[in-house]
Amino acid sequence: MGSLKLFNSKNRDGDVATRSVSSTQRIVYLDEKGRQTKSVRVLRAPIERDLDALSKQVGTSDPLAALSDALIKGDPEIDLERTGAFLKDTSRVYVDPDQKLVYSVALWDVVRTPDGAVKERRAHKISEQNVGTETPLKWSGKLLKKSEVWNRFVFSGKLQVVHINGLTYDFLFEMARELEQKDSLLLVGAGAKSNQPLVFQRGGTPYRGFLEGRTQGDSYCLILHLSNLELRTPSKEKA
Repeated sequence: MGSLKLFNSKNRDGDVATRSVSSTQRIVYLDEKGRQTKSVRVLRAPIERDLDALSKQVGTSDPLAALSDALIKGDPEIDLERTGAFLKDTSRVYVDPDQKLVYSVALWDVVRTPDGAVKERRAHKISEQNVGTETPLKWSGKLLKKSEVWNRFVFSGKLQVVHINGLTYDFLFEMARELEQKDSLLLVGAGAKSNQPLVFQRGGTPYRGFLEGRTQGDSYCLILHLSNLELRTPSKEKA
């Protein structure tokens, strides 16, 4: 459960609460003997037995051909003692091109065009939280039809916005009804102009927010859909 400040379309503000939207359905997978299955991590192969390492070990002018012959004659890629071992309590580490551990890492943000080309490369900056602060999330007034949003953005999460008292119930219900009547989603952003992405914790992923409203009698439902990926068609190459 989290909290944030919201302005509604009538410029009334108030503290409201958010909670994750989760399904109550529980699915259990069983094997052929009726035993419950579970996910595990296994070791695919030690570093010294991956493709690059084995190619360097054969040491010929045509390493792929030599490695193919070695794979046919034996199993140099398999370590019978370690391959397939179950892993527990693992930690992420960074390695250099020579598979050596590195202890000082510089993080970069790489922006790519729809066709995959690198557009910009910049030093990574830690995002500061900008929701649940003294500056409320304002009613931006930017409405997008649901059919347009579903085909343009990939949603990676959602939060339900709920009231904490009678006053916040009134303006949240009003917001939900207005959005439902217009069959649209409200673009929600942070900052004075509502044009900044939403960051829920320091160093967290920046999201675009799309607020959906539904009502039924005296009940309402406000869902804040979160997206950090927009679908775009790659431009055709010029002849």
